[in-house]
Amino acid sequence: MSFVDSLDTLVGEGAVVWGFLAAVGIVLALAPLTAWLAPRIGAVDDPSHTDRPRVHSRPLPRIGGVAIVIGILVPAAVFMRPDGPYLGILVGTGLVALLGLVDDVRRLTPSTKLLGVTAIALIPVLGFDVTFDGVSIPLVGNLDFGPFADPLTIFWIAFLANLVNLIDGMDALAAGIVSIAAFSFAVLAASFGRVDAAALAAITCGATLAFLRHNYHPARIIMGDSGALALGFLLACVAVQGVLKTAASMALVAPLLVVAVPILDTSFVVLKRLKYRRPPWGADQNHFYHRFLRIGFSQRRTAAYLHLWAALLAAWAILVRFVPPRPRGEWNLENSLIIGAVGLVVLAASVWMVYSLEILKARHLRVLGFGRWATREAEREEAVERVLSAGPR
Repeated sequence: MSFVDSLDTLVGEGAVVWGFLAAVGIVLALAPLTAWLAPRIGAVDDPSHTDRPRVHSRPLPRIGGVAIVIGILVPAAVFMRPDGPYLGILVGTGLVALLGLVDDVRRLTPSTKLLGVTAIALIPVLGFDVTFDGVSIPLVGNLDFGPFADPLTIFWIAFLANLVNLIDGMDALAAGIVSIAAFSFAVLAASFGRVDAAALAAITCGATLAFLRHNYHPARIIMGDSGALALGFLLACVAVQGVLKTAASMALVAPLLVVAVPILDTSFVVLKRLKYRRPPWGADQNHFYHRFLRIGFSQRRTAAYLHLWAALLAAWAILVRFVPPRPRGEWNLENSLIIGAVGLVVLAASVWMVYSLEILKARHLRVLGFGRWATREAEREEAVERVLSAGPR
């Protein structure tokens, strides 16, 4: 199916269009109500009463995720009439949202949340067969996961749920990245003829886009764990049903590209913590958005740059789907050149990002042969890390 045909499928499918519009309307209506409710149940994020670093400087209601999840579950129930795997996905999403809501109100430890999300992931995976059994790798062939299929799927779901939760630290960032990912999964799922997955992705896109109305800087409400964990959980399941279950050779690459920004962000932060012998689940100010803010970017500009980066990577993933370098298993020179040229542009943009954020440091360039850029010292870097590490205030 071509790109145009995929868009026609999305526009022509009632569950997609009406589900998207219903999600927008519900979230726009419920977000102010959850903002009103939050201080009455103790669900306010106050940066002056926490030992974790916060970007915002004033107390904010932190249960916007309740509006988002209701804005997804209700249209999905009405327009999709879910059964089979999609019933398991929606039940799991609701339970993860409840787990996040408990954390938003009473605070849970990171390990408790991780175990909770992992346990809930058993529902769609073991109870409703939301799993991917293998992948097709070019020049290698089909790789069957066999008995590891269920554990790998559970890991993927828990992993992505926590990725979205970790990037939810600045106004509009997580909601924007999730909306980009959801739109991308909607197009990809439609191209594979998986209309239900496309509809659920479109509904998710509508809910998160609507939430940006209240979450864009200066935010009036944040989604909290009730939204971030549930959205990551839902995206992971949609990726499995809409893309990873297909036999296409790009089925594994596309989802990784679509969520590459949160993957890169979390990987960098965790490696940084391990390097300085800090717990990988601890808090600090080394996320991409922290680094943008430190070099003088505003919150709006930071969100725009990270959204643009995510959109470029997602667009490349979609291009690989519709302009495959190996259509029908045979290499196509023209398609390969197009994919390669666009890939170079995306790679150049990514290198600029990591250099601007000082992830690619001068000493790294020296190793690559650019000695004149070697201006940083290890002692200075360690001193900065000590300052940026979170601790009680």
